[in-house]
Amino acid sequence: MHESEPGAPPTPQEHAAEPGPDALGEAAAPDGEAGGLRADLAALVDDARTYAEAEIAFQKTRAALAGKAVGRALVALVLALLLLNLALIALAVGAVIALAPLVTIWGAIAIVVGVLLLGVGALLFAALRDGRLLAALFGPGETP
Repeated sequence: MHESEPGAPPTPQEHAAEPGPDALGEAAAPDGEAGGLRADLAALVDDARTYAEAEIAFQKTRAALAGKAVGRALVALVLALLLLNLALIALAVGAVIALAPLVTIWGAIAIVVGVLLLGVGALLFAALRDGRLLAALFGPGETP
């Protein structure tokens, strides 16, 4: 190839002197280990891609199931709170009816409302105490 013209085909001696692409690959890695290593790396990358896709699909399915479960749980919680509210109203009305013969109707209403307001006050006091504890735990300052 060195002595031939640029457009002329190579002579058989020149062609035999140049190593082909297959010969270069074999010379760089004896016994074809480079091809095996490349194939192993390609398989590893393919397996990693497959694993990542499967993991993403699994997490999407799990998130969808969790979202549905959270929705059902919230609906059940709201319904439970509504039923609890109705039960407390029924208890208050029943207490008024039960106390009416003992005291006047206005006395029974005053007693029931007073007891309910004392309960509300106790719950607010407990919530305020817990709020102060949380503020002390997460805010700058001294411990309670």
